[in-house]
Amino acid sequence: MNRVLDVVRVQLVNWRGIFAWPLGILAFTLVLNLVIFGGLSDDVPPNGRVTGSLVSIYIVMFVAHLQTITQVFPFALGLSVTRRAFYAGTTVVVVAQGLLFGLLLLLLELVERSTGGWGIGLRYIGLPFLVQDNLVLEWLVYAVPFLAFSAIGVCFGVVFKRWGQSGVYVVTIGAALVLAGLVLLVSRLGWWPAVGRFFTDQSTFALLAGYPLVIAVVLGAAGWLVIRRATP
Repeated sequence: MNRVLDVVRVQLVNWRGIFAWPLGILAFTLVLNLVIFGGLSDDVPPNGRVTGSLVSIYIVMFVAHLQTITQVFPFALGLSVTRRAFYAGTTVVVVAQGLLFGLLLLLLELVERSTGGWGIGLRYIGLPFLVQDNLVLEWLVYAVPFLAFSAIGVCFGVVFKRWGQSGVYVVTIGAALVLAGLVLLVSRLGWWPAVGRFFTDQSTFALLAGYPLVIAVVLGAAGWLVIRRATP
């Protein structure tokens, strides 16, 4: 446990990448949208002032934990930290980050709601499909995707450390081919209506928290299997 906490402390040395940059990007995109939609005045109706810029903070999580593996992992091994301790410490950081940033977004959504969309009817945090009746569920809807994006970043990082740039290309191309094959299969079999019904029958919580959690767990397990043989 002490070694795991040591890994957490090592990663917190890069507090700018883990906390400052995500908060900075969140603040920047929020201000940018306020300027844009505020400048448009009455040209955009209040119910049309919806933006998807919130996804930017999740992308930052992907980049941050890609760097965790490519930069912090070799340094940690140089300090005689085991791969098990490093991966456990990374998991602690990822989960803590997701829960904290999820709570932050929930609080900002409450502010957004109470101020009438920051005074101009903007829906930046409280996108219609994200808002839940239960605050705990809404917190998880914001928090769990952080885990999924972070797990994707970790996986790309361990693939790079294990097989280099070629491995990243192979995984990316392979994933694209699998996705294209599924699209072709569904199209040939005429399953698109059934696929559409499947997603429309799912609750928002399942789509934005349940399935991303499954993705995070699966990719987390896959990352552990790969990092055991990754070289610094």
